[in-house]
Amino acid sequence: MTELSERPVGRPTRAAARSPEAGTRSRMSPGRARLELLVVGFAALMVSMSQGLLVPVLPILPAELNTSHTNAEWLLTSTLLVAAVAVPLLGRLGDMFGKRLMLLVALAALAVGSLICALTDNVGLMITGRALQGVSTAAIPLGISLLMSLLPRERVGSAIALISAMLGVGAALSLPLAGVIGEHADFHVLFWITCVGGVVAFAGMLALVPEGPGRGGGRVDLVGTALLSAGLVALLLPLAETANWGWGSARVLGLLALAVVLLTTLVVVERRIREPLVDIATLRRRPLVLTNLASLLFGFALFASMIGTASYVQAPEATGYGFGSSMIVGGLALLPSGLCMLVLAPVSARLVTILGAGRTLALGAVIVAAGWGMRIVFTGSLWQIILGTTIVGVGTGVGYAAMPSLINAFTPPTEIAAANGMNTLFRAIGSSLASAIGGSILVAQTMSVGSAELPSLTGYRELFALCAGAGIAAAVAALAIPRGRRSAPEATA
Repeated sequence: MTELSERPVGRPTRAAARSPEAGTRSRMSPGRARLELLVVGFAALMVSMSQGLLVPVLPILPAELNTSHTNAEWLLTSTLLVAAVAVPLLGRLGDMFGKRLMLLVALAALAVGSLICALTDNVGLMITGRALQGVSTAAIPLGISLLMSLLPRERVGSAIALISAMLGVGAALSLPLAGVIGEHADFHVLFWITCVGGVVAFAGMLALVPEGPGRGGGRVDLVGTALLSAGLVALLLPLAETANWGWGSARVLGLLALAVVLLTTLVVVERRIREPLVDIATLRRRPLVLTNLASLLFGFALFASMIGTASYVQAPEATGYGFGSSMIVGGLALLPSGLCMLVLAPVSARLVTILGAGRTLALGAVIVAAGWGMRIVFTGSLWQIILGTTIVGVGTGVGYAAMPSLINAFTPPTEIAAANGMNTLFRAIGSSLASAIGGSILVAQTMSVGSAELPSLTGYRELFALCAGAGIAAAVAALAIPRGRRSAPEATA
């Protein structure tokens, strides 16, 4: 295990300053740095868009594919389950064999998976394609880790903020785009967009972005991979299926119990392996525990913003809160949120430099809580809904910019990609919890509108209050993160 030593945030070690990597970074031209950032940023955007494009058109897919609603829901569930396994696995493989190589694998999976979905009306083949798209989720933490090793140090902060912002930008763009295509064109066009985007990103990565330094090599931990994969599937599958199975069903409780057993076994096994898939000693450090907890809470609040805004805006006016808007308007209501995350990325990076990553993360969490507080109080006008959602997006962008800096500060260089992958995994778990818990709240608090049962304003307010609480809890966790920075000492020849 690499021993780590304390040093203030933002001050490089002498070893780092003397390393060949540092010299290469300092000689990189601004144009070259922008080009590499553009390629990785575009890749992150396409991956993020692929995750949200199907959500608005999901209700029409059973009829389009001549299948059941349950089968159609697997178009989302398969992506979630594969992503949960692929993110930490490809992150670890990136540390071992090259981050760019694994990033190319992820982008190839996006292109091939999208192509399969674009060419078929068979729901089984489409689920397979969506599962392949799930592999591409690893591209975002891999891209962040790769840029950390390639760019000049003074550009790393803004690069992290920009790539992190793409998570919100992609979601904000995908929903209105899917709404337009769902209403006016064949839904297969959505997959052609991500297929072409994946091919362009793959080609750009292959031609313009070099491999980063610091490949550790080693052997793949097959036992850890099997335990982690099975444990995550056992955890996330019941969360995805609570609406169909019910929280108290034997399947949900049994799978959750199995997840506890498998993940506990994983911890025991990984502590005894020389080259583990998941370095438990690193992962259990207090700063990483708190950062990953904050990531889970941010993931909860952001995903709830997606499910709690589009459906809210589209609800009939007879509900007393909805605006009877179209699918397109419901998606456009989220667009300012994503655009603010993009525009404010340099500001977020500057905040990390001035305040430190921990305090910046806390600030972002407080802004998220304030946005949800506004959503609870102000319900009368569409602009109030959009403003509240935009505030949530601003806070999320600030928080997302800080998380990779914290991960990098307290992780050995040979484990950076894996650690960022685990942080992304916790964010995905938060999103799954938002889907399961948020869906349960909205189903439990309903009102009759004609012959339909729709979520009531009380149900939405309960969900918003839970999200505000998640923001406050994330702020508390962030403030508890030590302000020091850890870095690996100089390697001996």
